[in-house]
Amino acid sequence: MATFTNRATLSYNGVATTSNMTTGELIENLIVSKTAINTVYTADDTVTYVISLQNAGDAPRAALTVTDDLGTYAFGTGVLVPLSYVDGTARYYINGTLQSGVDVTAGPPLVFTNISVPVGGSALLIYQARINEYAPLAAGASITNTVSAAGGDVFATAEETVTVSAAADLSMCKALSPTSVSPGDTVTYTFTLQNSGNAAVTAADTTGLTDTFDPPLSGLVVTFNGTLWTQGTQYTYDEGSGLFTVASGYLTVPAATFAQDETTGVVTVEPGVSTLVVTGNIGVDNTIEKH
Repeated sequence: MATFTNRATLSYNGVATTSNMTTGELIENLIVSKTAINTVYTADDTVTYVISLQNAGDAPRAALTVTDDLGTYAFGTGVLVPLSYVDGTARYYINGTLQSGVDVTAGPPLVFTNISVPVGGSALLIYQARINEYAPLAAGASITNTVSAAGGDVFATAEETVTVSAAADLSMCKALSPTSVSPGDTVTYTFTLQNSGNAAVTAADTTGLTDTFDPPLSGLVVTFNGTLWTQGTQYTYDEGSGLFTVASGYLTVPAATFAQDETTGVVTVEPGVSTLVVTGNIGVDNTIEKH
């Protein structure tokens, strides 16, 4: 139930006076709500939404149209839509019973037609939407989408907001140079760490790296982002087994940066990068067996 108020103004020869405030109640025969099952998102994620329709009136509601704007927002002189309906995911329930089918237009906007809600009963629409290339990904970003239900003499709306996950998203690439070696040669392993998330990896995070060099190396020289590391502090190494371990708290990777094309509106990600370089000698007594 919602309230509404209004007040009138009377003017006479340049003098104005106002009436008392009147208050009324607007009885909502159709109550609509929208809920996101997962309230945070990442790039290419899917969000499950639930639309609930409750009929508080004294007559059944039939042939309703339910429309979801899929998070449409203004951009430049136009609009962008950051969510895409996932085909085949819609489920339609009346009083908890799954119905045989629901008419869906993927859009945008996403439209469900021929929805019915019995007297004193409820209907549910459950579906998934994918985070697409127009979704904001920078820290603090969010997507708010609005749903409306209309038919006959009723019109009701609801909205839901999901926020981008504030987290790192790490990947690693390992390279060897040179790739053809003889006993006694010097080799270099380069570990490129990439962070596609909107939060930096800092010294306060519990982050480590392990590798077993086969064959083992001797005379290790280790640098991280160009800074020389010390064995026993930033890392440990066992020349017998080749086990190399980075101590927790020393690997840091900056957050990604995000840009939105001024023409297309597509959001692109430039990962944050850190580089760990390990150089050592292959002992003359080691058996070289590369995998």
